[in-house]
Amino acid sequence: MAYKRRDKEISEMVDEEVPSLDGGIEEADFSNRGGKGGWGKMIIIALVVIVVFVGGWYGLTRYTNLSLPGGEMLGLNTSASGGWQAVFLTNGQVYFGKIIKTSDRELVLNNIYYIQVVEKPLQMTQEGDTTSGQQQELTLVKLGNELHGPQDEMVINRDHIMLTEKLKDDSRVVEAINNYLQTLEQ
Repeated sequence: MAYKRRDKEISEMVDEEVPSLDGGIEEADFSNRGGKGGWGKMIIIALVVIVVFVGGWYGLTRYTNLSLPGGEMLGLNTSASGGWQAVFLTNGQVYFGKIIKTSDRELVLNNIYYIQVVEKPLQMTQEGDTTSGQQQELTLVKLGNELHGPQDEMVINRDHIMLTEKLKDDSRVVEAINNYLQTLEQ
């Protein structure tokens, strides 16, 4: 017994020997089994392979420190364009630098600067005493000169980042960084 396909897409169970139009018996022809069903299976297999490949690629990029090409399309492993960035942390600290790598878990920053508040007296008398009041002055400090001597690279947990911003080339912070770098070259 085998299934015979009719023109109306309905199958029926028939004997392998089917009557012919001239009244004799002929063998049923099942050689055209790969018609529409064959292409459908190939498309399904191709889709499964693509899904497995993209899923593996996504998993490797997301859950490891590998930086695979095209991670930017998935929003992973993006690297900054090389410009200066401001990184605002949940503890209120702001770091300025260049982002060299990001993932869903961390951001790597180098060429790091931060703002430090320095209290200065408003006026001094001739005796050297200060009059009432203090003035706060903001200074840009290069990371690396602190007591503990950190390297100029920071791996920041993404859970502690509120936001990042690209800085304009004419921003006061970028101008201060460029002035600092010029003094180092001289």
